[in-house]
Amino acid sequence: MPRYLLNICQPDGPPPPPEVLEPIMRDLQTVNDEMIAAGAWVGSNALHPAEAAKVVTVRDGLTRISDGPFVESKEHVGGFTIVEAPNMTAAVAWAEKLSRAITLPIEVREIHAFP
Repeated sequence: MPRYLLNICQPDGPPPPPEVLEPIMRDLQTVNDEMIAAGAWVGSNALHPAEAAKVVTVRDGLTRISDGPFVESKEHVGGFTIVEAPNMTAAVAWAEKLSRAITLPIEVREIHAFP
């Protein structure tokens, strides 16, 4: 069955205060539990802020390591979920539930299956 990456598009800045974050995390757990029960959930995790990232580029045999994201943006991938779904429509349905729970946009991309 195809796998899909559900990227959480998170704005830069500090996390919301506990009174905002706690119900979001509760709703997120509900969606994750639903994915697990349906056999769709493969895994998920949150990421450290984009400014903690390193970008590694090798050109002409020389390695360049730079701090932070390569692209300047006000949003970055803040976390991800990987699901198994029969098609993009089903993956988008999971993304809709996830977006509703965490109140952030979700990018859906099919993962290439290499032999």
